[in-house]
Amino acid sequence: MADAALFAGPALRRLRKREGMTQAAMAARLGISPSYLNLIERNQRPLSARVLMQVIDQFDFDPRTLREDEAIGGLDGLARRMTDERFADLNIDREELGEFLSTSPQVAAAFARLYDNARPSDGGVNNSLAASRREIERWHNYFADLDYAAEQLADEMRLSRSDIASALTERLREKHQLSVRILPLDVMPEAMRRVDLHARQLQLSEMLEPASRNFQIALQIARLEQREAIANLVAGSQLADDASRQLFENHLTSYVAAALLMPYSRFLRACEQTGYDIAVLQRRFGTSFEQVAHRLTTLQRVGQRGLPFFMARLDRAGQFSKRFSGASGATWIESESSCPLWIAHQAFERRGQLCVQSVWVDSVDAGPAEWVTLASTVNGIATTKADFVIVLGVETRLAEPLSAAQGVRLERDAAQKIGQGCARCFIKECRQRSLPPLGAPLRLDRVVRGVTPFDFGEGR
Repeated sequence: MADAALFAGPALRRLRKREGMTQAAMAARLGISPSYLNLIERNQRPLSARVLMQVIDQFDFDPRTLREDEAIGGLDGLARRMTDERFADLNIDREELGEFLSTSPQVAAAFARLYDNARPSDGGVNNSLAASRREIERWHNYFADLDYAAEQLADEMRLSRSDIASALTERLREKHQLSVRILPLDVMPEAMRRVDLHARQLQLSEMLEPASRNFQIALQIARLEQREAIANLVAGSQLADDASRQLFENHLTSYVAAALLMPYSRFLRACEQTGYDIAVLQRRFGTSFEQVAHRLTTLQRVGQRGLPFFMARLDRAGQFSKRFSGASGATWIESESSCPLWIAHQAFERRGQLCVQSVWVDSVDAGPAEWVTLASTVNGIATTKADFVIVLGVETRLAEPLSAAQGVRLERDAAQKIGQGCARCFIKECRQRSLPPLGAPLRLDRVVRGVTPFDFGEGR
């Protein structure tokens, strides 16, 4: 996929005004015509590499400040904020958001800051979770330096040519003088892992599956060997409270562990060779369905990009306990509830099956609406009876390489139309509806028809 052109007109205009220069004077310094500079400032032309180098050289300028939109997660970050139900009646589409962001990035940043700091109070824990997740999505869940470091470490350990568990255990023993010990359930009735520094042991529960054991060992290696790189990212995040910083640090540590088990180049090559066959990827890398799903949201290396997946985890009540949009642009998973017509809910009754569904999401103005989604059940923590469904999704227009999509009709008329939860869904005649859509005028009947005790008109 081609990288986006750099449109940075407002930043260049502020630089010119700060220097007290006319367009003619700045254009002369940069070796371009005033009319060309005018087009750049109005975002009608991208900032070329040659002009950017001149700006840096002539004005001792930090080029990182030219991409101001990255501070709020770019267009996707702004679109995610606009999915708030308080803006549902405004029908703001992605094109309008793009114009706002490109012409007034500072105003967009001010809106994002005000929005982020003025959310309805939902408790400290939820606020910290939301803040940490916004930081992850600001990076589109791709951390290049951590990924390269993990890949180099995997090559050094020769994970591709040896038993993964043995190689990880040996690394922990030789470099960090920590042995791995598997303990019975009655010794560790609740904990899955713990580090006993006195005994120099990483202790793991016997209830962990092999893939989870590998991940826990990789997690410990990541914590020990990438501590400084992770700390630098956390320090640069500007997260306001300790809880959100700790959550972000935990995510980055898990990111390194996953990148160690599934090194970028080899994992992407396997994805492309197998048509992103999750079962084969699990076998090949000794990982779980959920670990593979996480990794699929991170394939964004410049010049070596994979398909842009989103990933979500749902419980039986339809609540999202995890969601990562990655580079997918999936804003509809930001909703607080999900549609019962989505196959993710049926997956609970189809344990062990990969459930595939082409969907068309109603009323999506700030992102793509047509998706191919893959859902499968996974077990929760080994000592509990909790279970979840993991859902992966990729835009329908990009789904042709997927082995799971073979035989699935991808035309819009074959897609299941779903909503973003009943409060934000305007699909009529839906027998699964549990409440009317937000802001819709109701038409109440004296006699209830079918199972839906209300109807709604055309207005919103």
